[in-house]
Amino acid sequence: MQIGEVAARTELSLRTIRHYEETGLVIPSARSQGGFRLYTEADVARLMVIRRMKPLGFSLDEMRALLEATDRLDSGDALSPELRESLLERIRDFERAAQQRVETLRTQLARAEEFAADLAHRLAPASTP
Repeated sequence: MQIGEVAARTELSLRTIRHYEETGLVIPSARSQGGFRLYTEADVARLMVIRRMKPLGFSLDEMRALLEATDRLDSGDALSPELRESLLERIRDFERAAQQRVETLRTQLARAEEFAADLAHRLAPASTP
């Protein structure tokens, strides 16, 4: 599929997808004869991982590290038990970090909702006795 369809499916802008390509996070699987980027379902899945990491504040380097670990595990290559466990531990570290960041966001959201409710309360018409 071309970049426009990928952008629609991932809800990422063309510019963002191109940026991820420039940084090496996602490389189009092919190019058309006209030079258009062509993406596969695997490329879309990779972009979705990135899209989900972004709001949690993971850096591009952290995204790259996670993707490298998952790529190695998914490659089908024979991995030593030690390497496999090391890659899995790296993914566990990301899972723990993601859970911590989600909890932080939940706390921030609760505070923001309290603030919005306080403002709404201030704006509510005063009830008459």
